[in-house]
Amino acid sequence: QVHLVESGGGLVQAGGSLRLSCAASGRTISTYAMGWFRQAPGKDREFVGGISWSGGTTRYEDSVKGRFTISRDNAENTVYLQMNNLKPEDTAIYYCAADRGSIATMRVAPDFVDSWGQGTQVTVSS
Repeated sequence: QVHLVESGGGLVQAGGSLRLSCAASGRTISTYAMGWFRQAPGKDREFVGGISWSGGTTRYEDSVKGRFTISRDNAENTVYLQMNNLKPEDTAIYYCAADRGSIATMRVAPDFVDSWGQGTQVTVSS
């Protein structure tokens, strides 16, 4: 099983940027689709975006399109989430996910995702 550890969260003002990292260990992620989810207080977990095993395909939730970018470095076993022009509504705990299926399967069935990280807090002040 893949062990995932997120980092890079913090407090930032609206309009600012953060880059989250998700470091994997225990197994190479080169054959896994990778995704980012978030959960705000009192709300359900939400798909943010995903990237295919090759990095050739990415998908994003509508509210983050054009602001967030997912990338991966399979040689470093790491996935990134670059977040620009952050808004207070982006405040949440952000989770990294790995799945041997596709971005679509992670998105529609997150309860069946193979591995989750512990999450990193992102707080955007207005």
